Amino acid sequence: MLRTPPGGAPMSGTAGSSGSAGRLVSIGTVLATLRDEFPEVTISKIRFLEAEGLVEPRRTPSGYRKFSTDDVERLARVLRLQRDHYLPLKVIREQLDALARGEQIRIPAPTAHADTVDPGSPSAVYGEVGRERAAPARVGRGELLAAADVDEAQLVEWESYGLLGEAPGGGFDAEAVTVARLIADLGRFGLEPRHLRAMKAAADREAGLVEQVVAPLRRHRNPQTRAHAEATLKELAGLSVRLHEALVQTALGVRLS
Repeated sequence: MLRTPPGGAPMSGTAGSSGSAGRLVSIGTVLATLRDEFPEVTISKIRFLEAEGLVEPRRTPSGYRKFSTDDVERLARVLRLQRDHYLPLKVIREQLDALARGEQIRIPAPTAHADTVDPGSPSAVYGEVGRERAAPARVGRGELLAAADVDEAQLVEWESYGLLGEAPGGGFDAEAVTVARLIADLGRFGLEPRHLRAMKAAADREAGLVEQVVAPLRRHRNPQTRAHAEATLKELAGLSVRLHEALVQTALGVRLS
């Protein structure tokens, strides 16, 4: 269960599809709340999920989004289904709509591949989705296509531009699912793979800087120091992602609303 978003206040306005209003908060507060569990979520991701009909926040008379506790919980469910079960948004929307009608739903297990690590059977009942479990080390090609809701030709094109690539021994790293979804999302706005090569190059440079910082710690003889290196790596990666987001928003004059 997510913590209650702080700083909310009741308000009147056009009702969305999420039940009772409760305390209504801004999209920035929603982002801060969700990042406790989903560090990579962004304002753009929340807006995209709204555009896809996964959540319908209320609007103030001046047009600002206001989210209820139900909205935040619904967003968290969507993100868990994407992260834990690699379901396309269309399937997630159908699952949530069925749940809202009081139907009992079941989540299909990802198809296992011989060259990937079996992620195991997912929770069968929707209410168990929030349970913590280890993410699969690899996903197969078919799983990646289904998760991103794209076809083989698109994936081949992404690979040709170096945006994605199979790991040694076959299969894709779990993070490739997130990358594939984002590439697909950007494509809906007309950004082609050739346009994204600069982003990939910038990400590689950022990763190189982080690696330089943690490399001495990783080579240390003390196991605790090596463990600290991995924690430092994750923290630096998160800070790097947030800095990149802030810089892009600043350059574009984006206002969090």
